[in-house]
Amino acid sequence: MLANFLIGLREGLEASLIVSILIAYLVKTGRRDQLRFVWLGVAIAAAISIAAGAMLQFTSRNMTFEQQELLGGTLSVIAVIFVTWMVFWMRKVSRNLKGELEGQVDNALALGPLALVLVSLLAVGREGLETSLFIWAASQSTTGPNPLIAAFLGIATSVLLGYLIYRGAISINLKKFFTITGALLIVVAAGVLAYGIHDLQEANFLPGLANKAFDITNPDAAAWSLRNPSGWMSTLAKGTFNFQPDPTVLQVVAWFAYLVPTMAFFFAPTKSRQPVKV
Repeated sequence: MLANFLIGLREGLEASLIVSILIAYLVKTGRRDQLRFVWLGVAIAAAISIAAGAMLQFTSRNMTFEQQELLGGTLSVIAVIFVTWMVFWMRKVSRNLKGELEGQVDNALALGPLALVLVSLLAVGREGLETSLFIWAASQSTTGPNPLIAAFLGIATSVLLGYLIYRGAISINLKKFFTITGALLIVVAAGVLAYGIHDLQEANFLPGLANKAFDITNPDAAAWSLRNPSGWMSTLAKGTFNFQPDPTVLQVVAWFAYLVPTMAFFFAPTKSRQPVKV
């Protein structure tokens, strides 16, 4: 679905840019022999991220319904916190990201190869773990292989874009890209938060499951209507923004309480920043 494609694209491009900066700096300074340690760190980070996602999926299958809902709801809230932090972090450091990473590489080279492995592992691993957690949380409201396929397509697209940027084949206004995708992710995160609240209510951790804000459900409505829970339009809206036609009052309150102030802070005027250069 679009939500998972977007998170795969956004997080994947951040990781690709980080790797491109590390590689470009080593090549520029005549240290090609150290590239293998960067790739080793990237490989370890990817393995850890995949293992974390698999562990979440496997663990949830061996729980009772209430335990699954409690785990899903809790991790959904954590995922929203992480993705919100990530969006604002990239907005803040995008201007100095290249210099910061190059300084870390210099320090790592002075300490030895293992330090360089650690730099690339931590830089890419953070993105990978955030991706695994957020995709898992966003996928709980959907069924079938589509969520993972969409995520992998997003990651594959980001890797291709990162390579083309590194080779100088294309030029992207990264400031604008991260602004647009950041705003979209905030909307997606609001839906994930609302769905997480619903999970916590079904786990009897939060009250108000029967207290509906509204209920427009109509199984006999046309397939293009949001009122039909099994229609393609409703399925698309649920998979993209976790929309549901019968939310609880607490879900709606949480959605607005998160979306409005977060979006306001995100678009608040800031000092001029230059796009990331690689």
